[in-house]
Amino acid sequence: MKKSTLLLAGLLAMSTASKADEGMWTLFNLPQAVYTQMVDYGFALPSTSLYNSPNAISNYVVNFSGFCSGVVVSPDGLVFTNHHCGFGAINAHSTVEHDYMRDGFYAKSFSEELPNENMFVSFMRKQEDITPRVNAMIANKSHEEQEKILDELTNAMTDSIKKIDKTLHIEVQPFYEGNKYYATTYQDFTDLRLVFTVPKSMGKFGGDTDNWMWPRQTCDFSVFRIYADPKTNGPAAYSKDNVPYHPEHWAPVSLEGYKEKDFAMTIGYPGSTRRYLSSYGIQQRRDIENASRVQTRDIKLALMKKYMDADQKVRIQYEDKYASSANYWKNSIGMNKCIDSIGLIRQKAEYEAKIQKWLNEQTVKNPATNVDFAKLESLYKKSRPMMNAMSYWRESFWKTSEFFTRATRLVLGMPLKGDAANPKKQYCEFADNSDSWNYTLDKEMTAAMMKNFAQQMPEEYHPEFFKTVKAKFGGDFYKYTEWLYKNSNVLKKGAKFYVNDKKKFMKDPAVQVGGEIMAIASVVGEKLRTITEDIQAEEKKLCEAKVQMEMDMPHYSDANFTMRLSYGQVGGYMLGSVNSGYYTAAESIVEKFKKADKIADYKAEPIMMDLLSAKDFGRYTDKTSNKMQLCFLTNNDITGGNSGSPMFNGKGQLIGLAFDGNWDSLSSDINFDRKLARCIGVDIRFVLYMMDKWGHADRLIKEINPQ
Repeated sequence: MKKSTLLLAGLLAMSTASKADEGMWTLFNLPQAVYTQMVDYGFALPSTSLYNSPNAISNYVVNFSGFCSGVVVSPDGLVFTNHHCGFGAINAHSTVEHDYMRDGFYAKSFSEELPNENMFVSFMRKQEDITPRVNAMIANKSHEEQEKILDELTNAMTDSIKKIDKTLHIEVQPFYEGNKYYATTYQDFTDLRLVFTVPKSMGKFGGDTDNWMWPRQTCDFSVFRIYADPKTNGPAAYSKDNVPYHPEHWAPVSLEGYKEKDFAMTIGYPGSTRRYLSSYGIQQRRDIENASRVQTRDIKLALMKKYMDADQKVRIQYEDKYASSANYWKNSIGMNKCIDSIGLIRQKAEYEAKIQKWLNEQTVKNPATNVDFAKLESLYKKSRPMMNAMSYWRESFWKTSEFFTRATRLVLGMPLKGDAANPKKQYCEFADNSDSWNYTLDKEMTAAMMKNFAQQMPEEYHPEFFKTVKAKFGGDFYKYTEWLYKNSNVLKKGAKFYVNDKKKFMKDPAVQVGGEIMAIASVVGEKLRTITEDIQAEEKKLCEAKVQMEMDMPHYSDANFTMRLSYGQVGGYMLGSVNSGYYTAAESIVEKFKKADKIADYKAEPIMMDLLSAKDFGRYTDKTSNKMQLCFLTNNDITGGNSGSPMFNGKGQLIGLAFDGNWDSLSSDINFDRKLARCIGVDIRFVLYMMDKWGHADRLIKEINPQ
């Protein structure tokens, strides 16, 4: 990772040239140098407006269902997030007869808003550094003992906070590769209802063609509402008696827009970065994790698309699975391209040489920083074959098909039904989810994944039943799969599995398949465990060495799906001699609509052409460009999990929602490229325009009250 520009507070009054300021900063301990730089860029609010005050911005930014971010935008608990974050919920409510994915959805009253099973929003209420307490508890303990201690501490702290407020819970997580530990207090609201979504043609406009690309015109948003207990205004399980949640404060929505070099800030929940990762770790990420993901998903995506294109019901069943799989398939392709194009492994190795030189100069050796680079290289080399096997195992067998999912669940254990006094009569059974998958597609997926795993992996990593395929089916995995699906009950409705009657239980071939798949993971995982722990120990030292070597600069911890702030400015980037521009306008999407006969991802309903060809966009027109602006670029530092993060101007007003990064900097998870890294956001005026002119959602516009 390159050196921060935040060397000294006195050097922070930089020129007005748009530049990237790397960092995903925790808010409770935001360095003064960072806040000073924010002010220099145009942030006009006191530092208390960010955290730990009644009207702090952090109070209305939410963790959206554990995989995205969102923001509360009204006194009645409306939440904005991305369309692709709401994709699963929209898809779950869609049928061939009422296809909300295809047609969009607008609840015209509270009673029409749609509840969503297993979805939630989580508010961060507090965060604190508890490193001394944790270190005293885990000193000289094994990795397994440390994990147990952290779990027990988390439970104890949660039990304690629940005595004060039963709606709160606490998570204890490592930061800075385990050199620090923070405790975060959360409050979860589990009654979350779908309120509004545009058709997929707009919410996912550009599809895989434009994913991770710039310029973009995607109207990537969806609207949900938090419901609460009518008596307490607090969290409550779903009930028809619940009422809209009334927050004390919510994000003010701005129609003012932005200009190049204006201050921009995101606050959200970035999922995972590895900026401190060694050169050896980056090489493993490129050659194993990313490569196996791309190779395997090439097959999976092609299979799903074949069946989805042929049948509308299958399209609805697999749309969410396809989008999720395709997203990080393309991300892995782009990341590997960036790693190679900028010579990232070489850059990291050169930086590690500087750290080694600094370590050699220390008169007193600190065990916390004294990383052994030779040992680290040796450990990664030793782990490579096993890491490759585990990567292909995950991509091939883990929740890839319904057959594999059920086969492994049987082995891992399921809740038992029946008379507990007679264990042999107890059984487990699968809920009927036949509407969520297709039998023929599932069968072909199972066969294709087994065949590919056999081709990619040495025999020492093959499950035992592969020998049966070779001996009895001539190595033909498709013939074997036909036999499996015919002779197993695992996909049959109402089938009972008597797990305590071993003879009866083992007769089903799915049990054998599931057991032998899990056996491979267990054996390889156990061999990897000690090596991985040793790697983590050296990577932890490497992180601390970097922080200590640069102690005159503020450092942020890698993302771990806790709330982070990122700041910077609105602006594009130069790629060679080409200026990217910093926004797209309505005419650009109209031009793409015209290419829909050649590029299916640019197809949209005729009404969209009419709406975005308008001569006057009214109050949604940008006052500087006199255009309807759709998407824009900032140099905010984001990653997966930031999807749906609110983008604020210097007054703390909402100007957009982050939804993507650019292709030219897809190695950002492991290296922030100051010249190229950009956050792509959907302009909040585009969001409101679609709600207003397409959805005629007058009640929502009035509730949000944009200014």
